[in-house]
Amino acid sequence: MPVSRLENGAWPHPARLPLGGGWCGHCTAPGHEGQVPSQDVMEAFCNLGYASGCAWSPPECIWDAVRFAVIAPHLGLRPDPRNAAVAPARALVLRYVCERSNRPVEHGDLEFDLSHATWRMQHDDPRVQKMAECYLESYLKRKS
Repeated sequence: MPVSRLENGAWPHPARLPLGGGWCGHCTAPGHEGQVPSQDVMEAFCNLGYASGCAWSPPECIWDAVRFAVIAPHLGLRPDPRNAAVAPARALVLRYVCERSNRPVEHGDLEFDLSHATWRMQHDDPRVQKMAECYLESYLKRKS
């Protein structure tokens, strides 16, 4: 469960990580809930997206990775269909894909209202929702 940015990670390109940067936090694996992994474990497993190689990862789980992408609209300016003028984007749609052994098992869209800084559509699983929030924070930081 990501909690805060991990600025001193050993990745050559942290922006390429699944959440758009390194994060530290606590484990949600059964038997390890709330425990904080060492930084080397966070770097090798938690932040790379596939935790199945981690000793704390349960042998059976519904998914072992979550990926995100902003699919619409772009944060720049876009035409306003009402008057063909240029207007700022008001919402972002994040597509998520939960994977198991490199194959999708669940996918969908989440929506964030930029003007009110609230989620219009959230994920039911608080872990996925928290990851989406971290991804969005990284995305907005990169685009600002």
